[in-house]
Amino acid sequence: MAGFGVLILQVSLFGTGFVFVAQLAGVADCNSGRKPGDALEIDVTGLAIQLEHSFEVDDSVRFWVRGSVFLKPGRDGGALLSQNQLREEERNKLREVSSVDGLYRIRIPRKSGQTGAEDAYVTSFVRACSLVESHLSDVITVNTDVAGNIIGVSIVTLPGSCTGSEVEDVDLELFNTTLSIMGPSPAPVPETALFIERMEQEQAQKAKNPQEQKSFFAKYWMYIVPLVLFLMMSGAQDQGGAGGANGGGR
Repeated sequence: MAGFGVLILQVSLFGTGFVFVAQLAGVADCNSGRKPGDALEIDVTGLAIQLEHSFEVDDSVRFWVRGSVFLKPGRDGGALLSQNQLREEERNKLREVSSVDGLYRIRIPRKSGQTGAEDAYVTSFVRACSLVESHLSDVITVNTDVAGNIIGVSIVTLPGSCTGSEVEDVDLELFNTTLSIMGPSPAPVPETALFIERMEQEQAQKAKNPQEQKSFFAKYWMYIVPLVLFLMMSGAQDQGGAGGANGGGR
């Protein structure tokens, strides 16, 4: 069976982690009559974001379409990533860029359909040799704000090292991508209900024991009064002694 090189990944959105299901689309299906090279029909609704990449031997930047990210509606709607298969000339150029330790770049627009200015995109990059030696295995993370707007993107390869190992041409045809859509972590919520419950319990306990509602002086007057009297008497004695000493000196 032959594949025609579209990799579909379904991932969860905004979670602390992510779960993905990978499906190699386009494998010939004898039952359905689909032929290799036929496109799959995918029911995709939501926001479509174009994923582009650039890898040039002269280190210039020229972006080409790598695939599309479909952000499904809803906080837990998930996402789909559709990617094109690398053509032979693209594979050869990627090897050339890798041999000179060039960069592999990706970018996505901040908003769907937005093009033109450089600040309209968020970008990231890795060493091209790490992408080649990972057999096109990478992790792309799209960061969003609380409103769901795209504010950043990052890419890492698995593994991320460059050791100069040989890579077969067949390993540079299809991307093996893990996609993660990460929103901001929610701030901790104060335990208001628990605090109110504790206050109500304390009030109920005080109502049962009126003795606990007495003031500090009412509770400990028997200790405070003798201490005050002792201090007053000690002060009077000190003043009397000082006066006697002054009279004897004349």
